[in-house]
Amino acid sequence: MRRFRIGSAFGIPIDLDLTFLLVLPLFAWAIGSQIGRYVGFVNDLFGSSIAVDLLTSSTELSLALGLVAALGLFVGVVLHELGHSLVAMRYGFPIGSITLWIFGGIAQMEEVPEDWRQELAIAIAGPVVSVALGVLSYAAFLAVPAGDSLAVAATQFVLGYLALMNVVLAGFNMLPGFPMDGGRVLRALLNRTRPYARATEIAAEVGKMFAVVLGLFGLFGGGGLFLVAIAFFIYIGAATEAQQTVMRAAFEGVTVRDVMTPADRVTTVDADQSVTALIETMFRERHTGYPVERDGEIVGLVTLEDARAVREVERDAYRVEEIMSTELYTVAPDADVMTALEELDSQSVGRLLVMDGEEFVGLVTRTDIMTALSIIKSGGRYQSEPAEESGPDVFRPEESRQP
Repeated sequence: MRRFRIGSAFGIPIDLDLTFLLVLPLFAWAIGSQIGRYVGFVNDLFGSSIAVDLLTSSTELSLALGLVAALGLFVGVVLHELGHSLVAMRYGFPIGSITLWIFGGIAQMEEVPEDWRQELAIAIAGPVVSVALGVLSYAAFLAVPAGDSLAVAATQFVLGYLALMNVVLAGFNMLPGFPMDGGRVLRALLNRTRPYARATEIAAEVGKMFAVVLGLFGLFGGGGLFLVAIAFFIYIGAATEAQQTVMRAAFEGVTVRDVMTPADRVTTVDADQSVTALIETMFRERHTGYPVERDGEIVGLVTLEDARAVREVERDAYRVEEIMSTELYTVAPDADVMTALEELDSQSVGRLLVMDGEEFVGLVTRTDIMTALSIIKSGGRYQSEPAEESGPDVFRPEESRQP
C-alpha cells in the first residue's frame, strides 16, 4: 500500500501506510462508541470515579475522546518501535523506517542480528518502553487535580486509558507469537544452544500455533474479525521469516557461480530468428526463457510470455528482436545467492544474466535457487554445521541446472 512520510525521529523516517488512515477512524469510533465501558474499566482498576454521564453527554464528544485516545495509543506504538530501533542502532543495525499501518507499527531493520544477546535486548526494548509509557500515563492520571468538570473527567479518562492500553500492548507483544516481540525473545533464548536457523524454525512453529489459537478465539470466542486478521498476519509473518532465515543460513558461503547454468550450457537464440522458430525451440528444450544473441553479444531476453503476445498467424513474420526485452537484469558470479534472489524478487523476473564485467558467463533462475535450497536442506548443513566448515562444496547439482 502507498505510504506517506510524516517526519522522522533520531534520523529514522516515520511513515504512514494508507491502511493506517483507514483504521484510525475505526479505532476512534470503537473507543468512542464504548466509552462508558472503558470508563468503567478505568474506574474499577484505578479506584477513580470518572463521571460517565459527562463523557457520554453527546455523540460528538464521545467520538472526539475516542479519536484523542486512538491517537495517543498510536503515538505509544511509535515510541514502542523507537525503543526497538534505538537499541538496534546502538548495536550497529540501521533502521530503514518506522511505519504505522493497520496492525500497529513496524520498524524496518535492514539487517537482523544473529547474536542472541543483541536480539534479546532489541526485542524487549519495545515492551519496556510501552510499560514505561503506561507508568508515566498512570502517574499523570494521579496528578490530575480533583474536580467534577468535563475537562477533568476527559483528561482522566484519556490518561487512564493510555496507562491501561500501553501495558496491555506490552503484554500482548510479549506473547510467544513470532514474529512479535515475545517470539523474538523466544528465538534469542533458543539460539543460546541451537543454530540460528533452527531456533527460528522452532520459534516460527510456536508462532504459527499461537496464531491458530488466536484466530479460533477471534472466530468463536468473541474476539472479532480484527483478531482473526492479526492471527493471519502473525502466521504469515512467522512462515515468511522462517523461510528467509533458513535460506540465508543454507546459502551462507554459496555464490551465484555455484548454482548458475554456465554459459556453455545455456541455449541462446538469434535476434533474427522468427517467433515460430523460437516457440519450436522452447517446445524442444522445455525452457521458457532465453538470452538473445546478436554478433556474439547478449542483446536481450525473450520469454514464452513475449512469444504468446504475438498472434499465431503473425509469428512467422515477427523476429525475436521485435518482442524481446532489452531491459536486462544482471548479477555478478561472485555475488551471494541471496543477493540474486532479492534481485529476482524486486524486479519480478524469473531469471538473471550472470555477467563478469562485460562477459556473459551464465544464467541463474529462481528454479536453480530453489533446487539448490532443497539439496542443501536435505544435507542438513544449515542446522548442524557452520557454513565456513562445510563450504559450498556440499552443493554440486550439475544435473539440476536449467536455463
